[in-house]
Formats: sequence, C-alpha cells, structure tokens
Amino acid sequence: MNTPEPGENFISHLIELRTRLVRSIIAVLVVFVCIFPFAKELYALLASPLLASLPSGGQMIATDVTTPFFVPMKVAMMTAFLVALPYVLFQIWAFVAPGLYSHEKRLGAPLVAASTLLFLCGMAFAYFLVFPVVFGFVTSVAPEGVAVMTDINKYLDFVLTLFMAFGFTFEVPVAVVLLVKMGVVSVEKLKEIRSYVIVGAFILGAIFTPPDVISQIMLAVPLWLLYEAGILVASMLSKPAKAEEAESYRPMDDDEMERELDAIEAKKDKPE
Repeated sequence: MNTPEPGENFISHLIELRTRLVRSIIAVLVVFVCIFPFAKELYALLASPLLASLPSGGQMIATDVTTPFFVPMKVAMMTAFLVALPYVLFQIWAFVAPGLYSHEKRLGAPLVAASTLLFLCGMAFAYFLVFPVVFGFVTSVAPEGVAVMTDINKYLDFVLTLFMAFGFTFEVPVAVVLLVKMGVVSVEKLKEIRSYVIVGAFILGAIFTPPDVISQIMLAVPLWLLYEAGILVASMLSKPAKAEEAESYRPMDDDEMERELDAIEAKKDKPE
C-alpha cells in the first residue's frame, strides 16, 4: 500500500478546499439570481423601520448616480448569502470534519447549528425591536424645521453595523461554551468576572448604538443574559466530564486493594 507524500496530501486538501469554495459561491450566486428581480422589494422591507418613523411625507434619498441600482443589489446579495448560509456551513463542515476526533464532531455540529441560529436571532432582534426604537429616537430629536432624509447607502451601512453587532452579541453563549470546553477558562472563573462583563456590555452598547439610553440597554442586557446562558450551558456540559473523571480516579477500597495485591503475588509465584 502506497503512502501519499506530504506534498501530495497538501495539494489534495487544497483541491478539496477549492471545490468546497466553488460550490459555496455557486450556491450564493444561484440564490442571488433568483431573488435579484425582487431587490427593490427587499430594500423596501429593510427600510420599512425607518420609513415608519419618518414624519408624514418623509422619504429617503440617493445622493450618488449609481446608488439606486447598487444598494438594492447589495441587499439582494446579503439576502442570498443568508439563504445559502446552511449550505455554505455544510461545505465548511464537510471539509473540516474528517480531521476531527469523534468527540469533536459530536460537539462541532450542534455548535455550528446553534451559532447560525443565534446569529439570525440577533439580526431579527435588531430589526423588529431595536430599529423602531433607534429610528423613533433619531427622528424625534431632529430640530424644528429640519427634514430627516437619510441617504439609502448610508442607511444600509448603518443597519449592517447593527446587524453585525447584535448578531455577534447573540454568539456569546457559543463562545463561552467553546472557551470552557477548550480549557481556556473555567466556569468558576467566568462567574468571578461577571461584573466586568456587565460593565463591558454597557460599554459596547454605547459604542455600537446611537446615543440613547434605551438602545444601549437593548444591546447590553441581552449580551449579559446570553453570557449567563452560556455559563449555564457550559456548566451542564462539563458536569458529565467531571463525573467521569472523578469515577476514573476513584480510590480503591480495602477489598479492592487486597484483591489487587493477591493478583500481583500470584503473578510473582507463577513459574516462567
């Protein structure tokens, strides 16, 4: 049986990686082609939280010549990526899984599914709960005589920033579980630094949200609660491992010790 050379093995991995990437890109492009005719409707859906907060007759504007075309196309591309995300993650998992141990595979698949679901939940939380509060605050503090007319490209950049902020915020439980399972930090240590995490959550809320207290709280409080949820899940996952370790290192009682010594003596007395 011929053993593949290290160089050949590396090249085969590169070829497989290229194949997985091409499949993922094709999947995103296929979905994009299917939904591109509805790009304007998708952008209208994305802009509805701001439009609902504008005064009567308020509207959005486009300051660049090509913006009315490229901004809806960006929204369609982002939507296509989200729709194709399960398939893209499957391709990534198919490439990585052969190099993992069995226990890593058992943990990896649920973590990938949970991280995807939590990220989408974070985006939904931002769209349905945070956006109405933020845009209602922004339009309410506009000075008298100032018409609020947001550029559609700047609006897209703003909502993408909030989507990323809340999406990654909802990934906190996954990050906590990974850190505990990798042995980087213990559950007890995570409980000790709880106060620092709460302060950091409000700092992040002040950085990534507009300067109103409500939207800052709407980012900081979920981050804190998700951190607590991560600690709870990590504690539940680490208990069986600790119990198994304790069982494996259980000291022998007197009867077991006597039987072990008898077995050793019997081996010594046995002729060669």
